[in-house]
Amino acid sequence: MMHKPLITALLLLPFAAAAQTTYTPELLMKLGRLGEMQVSPDQKTVAYTVTRYSLADNKGQSDIWLVPTAGGAARQLTNTPTTSENTLNWRPDGRLTFMSAESGSDQLYVMNSDGSGKQLLSSFPADEGVANLKYAPKGNFILYTQDVKTGKSVQDWYPDLPKADAKIIDDLNYRHWSSWDDYKVSHVFFQPVGADGKPVGNGGKDIMAGEKFDAPLQPFGGNEQLAFSPDGYSLAYTSRKLTGKAEAESTNSDIYLYDIRTGQTRNLSEGLGGYDTEPVFSPDGSQVAWLSMATPGFESDRNGIVVYDFKTQKRQDVTAGSEQAASNIRWSPDGKTIYFASALAGTQQLFSVPAKGGKLKQLTKGAFNYNGFELAGKDAVIVNKTTQATPADLVRVDLKTGRETVLTNINQTELAGVKTGRLESRMVTTTDGKQMQVYVTFPPDFDPAKKYPTLLYCQGGPQSPISQSFSFRWNFQLMAAQGYIVVAPNRRGLPGFGTEWNNSISGDWGGQPIRDYLSAIDAVSQEPYVDKDRRGCVGASYGGYSVYQLAGKHEGRFKTFIAHAGLYNLVSWYPTTEEMFFAKHDIGGAPWETPLHKSYTEFNPQQFAQNWDTPILVIHGAKDFRVPEDQGMEAFGTAQLRGIPSRFLYFPNEGHWIQKPQNAVLWNRVFFEWLGRTLKPEGQAKQ
Repeated sequence: MMHKPLITALLLLPFAAAAQTTYTPELLMKLGRLGEMQVSPDQKTVAYTVTRYSLADNKGQSDIWLVPTAGGAARQLTNTPTTSENTLNWRPDGRLTFMSAESGSDQLYVMNSDGSGKQLLSSFPADEGVANLKYAPKGNFILYTQDVKTGKSVQDWYPDLPKADAKIIDDLNYRHWSSWDDYKVSHVFFQPVGADGKPVGNGGKDIMAGEKFDAPLQPFGGNEQLAFSPDGYSLAYTSRKLTGKAEAESTNSDIYLYDIRTGQTRNLSEGLGGYDTEPVFSPDGSQVAWLSMATPGFESDRNGIVVYDFKTQKRQDVTAGSEQAASNIRWSPDGKTIYFASALAGTQQLFSVPAKGGKLKQLTKGAFNYNGFELAGKDAVIVNKTTQATPADLVRVDLKTGRETVLTNINQTELAGVKTGRLESRMVTTTDGKQMQVYVTFPPDFDPAKKYPTLLYCQGGPQSPISQSFSFRWNFQLMAAQGYIVVAPNRRGLPGFGTEWNNSISGDWGGQPIRDYLSAIDAVSQEPYVDKDRRGCVGASYGGYSVYQLAGKHEGRFKTFIAHAGLYNLVSWYPTTEEMFFAKHDIGGAPWETPLHKSYTEFNPQQFAQNWDTPILVIHGAKDFRVPEDQGMEAFGTAQLRGIPSRFLYFPNEGHWIQKPQNAVLWNRVFFEWLGRTLKPEGQAKQ
């Protein structure tokens, strides 16, 4: 007798009976997502974007909103159902500019602060990748990035073969994260702006003409890696001026300064061997600060703050000796202080440091993440705030008192009446006698007299913190809403607990971090409400690797596993990933080197597959070039050939993350159906 495929049946059924009272995948898709923000020149208002996704249309759309920085009603300035607005800039005259494809290609528009008087300002060539546009503080220039062709395709080499579908590859970095080399690079352009606010001339000047390098860094760098000096006549940008194998093996990006008057470029960070990114000029233009990692090849090194003085031509790491890793640096109006955000003990807080160096000061404290921020006066900032239970909103924070004023409530309607589970932070003693912070999320209406299925969550990165960020996929509240207790340890290697804790995972992937996971689940499992017969283990990327590793070493603790984008066989992964500096630093060397690093013997999940005996769901995307799809296929094939109940959820058009709305909902439905089949939580119907 033939049955309808289970996956199809799931898509046709409502996901959960409690859809109006708890988090569901569909509810996550309905939530508005705070994007960029810009404080007006008079610091009285902040413009921001909100993106909303349509599950039916399988895409998102962004509009511009405005709210007073002192608090008050938010106003929607644009409402364009078929296009999105982005790249916000306030001009000195108080008008707001933005990019939009309303006219068919991305162009620059301007409007009044009340949304009236919208005008088209540009005529950029279509399909040339104009992005990251910024105005100079005085409004005399704009900068932007644009794709420039620097390589040859098969059709360039063989024009008589227009339908040949192939790539000729002679060097590394032929693909990166989720994109193949398209023979183009992103260059920085600048263009004068006239009295009418429109760009002057027939196009901008390419300040990197003839170079085969990207600025900003691809694929994640944006306009935070580009900056104008206060007078507008100098611009700083981030670039890693290496190609091919050299680029694949190095993190050595630099801060370059271009002089508009002379056309000359110089390297301000020459001699610094790690990542140097995100330049920010001091208010008087006498200095520029940027984020700097000291260790070459270590992508998760502590970000210090380096300040370059143009008069003395000297550099100084003003955070030297600190345990805090900086992000989102901003100068105080008087240029004497630098503010920044930093991970701390499972949260993200605001800090300050004297611009000449000195003692760091923690400015905020609480169970939240203060993410990106902008100054709004001498002692106030506008902050993107999240918790694990609430998506991003804007708040105003008084830097002297830490007092918070809520500015937006983007999802007030969608989250009205939605129940969330209690979040507990506890300390667990590890096998080497250290204290580890562990987040435990409980189901809504949790009853300690009952027993609950429990999930060990394994974080990726491997050095990305479990903090108070809000996830639209690996959402602990969503898992808890389906009846699970979620155990999320800030195991070895996660930032916010000191440099030693952060760095110790490198070369030890399958060692102490794995023991930390077991310490966490064993400690929480001592609670009477944890059902030891219904425990699962889930994770992605390094977390997926952890799942595969634990599948061979868990000694009967778990009844099910789910691995997304996990590394299964480090021997085959090493030469097929793309950023070789990461592989070399974290794994400890190549699998053909002598002596062979223990990563390939003690820490390679494939070596322990003979011990696999537990159902496993494997998830992977075809465009995942960081952890190529063969890793998932090897793991699934191993489970199938060994007769272990298993399923492979494969996304032909997704990369390391699942980004398309319907794919994201499908991911969650299959995820929870697998857990329901193998753990059967209370209240979830058997399929």
